[in-house]
Amino acid sequence: MSVTVRVPAKVNVQLAVGAARPDGFHDLANVFLAVGLYDEVTATPSPGGLRVTCSGPDAGQVPLDRTNLAARAAEALAARYGRTPDVHLHIAKDIPVAGGMAGGSADGAAALLACDALWQTGASRPELLEICAELGSDVPFSMVGGAALGLGRGERLTSQKVGGTFHWVFAMASRGLSTPAVFREFDRLNEGTEVPAPVASHDLLDALAAGDPDALAATVSNDLQPAALSLFPELAETLAAGRDAGALTGLVSGSGPTTAFLTRDPEAAEKVAEALRASGTCRAVRVASGPVAGATML
Repeated sequence: MSVTVRVPAKVNVQLAVGAARPDGFHDLANVFLAVGLYDEVTATPSPGGLRVTCSGPDAGQVPLDRTNLAARAAEALAARYGRTPDVHLHIAKDIPVAGGMAGGSADGAAALLACDALWQTGASRPELLEICAELGSDVPFSMVGGAALGLGRGERLTSQKVGGTFHWVFAMASRGLSTPAVFREFDRLNEGTEVPAPVASHDLLDALAAGDPDALAATVSNDLQPAALSLFPELAETLAAGRDAGALTGLVSGSGPTTAFLTRDPEAAEKVAEALRASGTCRAVRVASGPVAGATML
């Protein structure tokens, strides 16, 4: 018997970042949108103990040890229910690795849902989301999907209404960016200044609810973008190429280095994608739309 769960990538349409807290984390106002790029995690009984394998683009960059969030999810669920995590987790990877699209977090949420079904633990939805929050800031949203405002570290979620489909182009960079390194750079760039408390943009939430791409383009923001550009200046060329090709707006997705471009419709998305592929400013380009559902058993 095996269980397969499909889980989407995310784009941050707003990422407001507060000052560093005493615990080293930052308070966030994080508006997530799940988009149709997916990983699939298959859980199969493994009498020899926990094992992780991976296939797909960039699979060689995925850790297969206990640092993998999918492995940590299986261990957390097993510990809670007093069992050993005897499971083989296979990750079929299609979400960019180290790209600011929560691929690792997605795998954690998918593994948790898959192991819950495989082991028939009977865990409640709130219990699964509690484990997700223990695993990482983005993991709960990967479980929930759709659109949501995340507060705290991003793990306290409130679902948001979305009045239509938004069409995106994602440009993958030639190398990754470390999320902790980007936050450290954010702290360095803001040293000596008063960082305001993060607040969700009402105009942005209204644009989502209305399904209005022009209004959304006018309100998207990412407080980590200056830090990502400081560490990876070439991303500015990718952003310029996408905007020059007709994107309504472009921004760094999360901590980067993937750049995200909002377009008015599928035809415009294909035009922007073609121009980005020809620009020589990125490694690969993907087109996706959202919102889509969160972690789902197949």
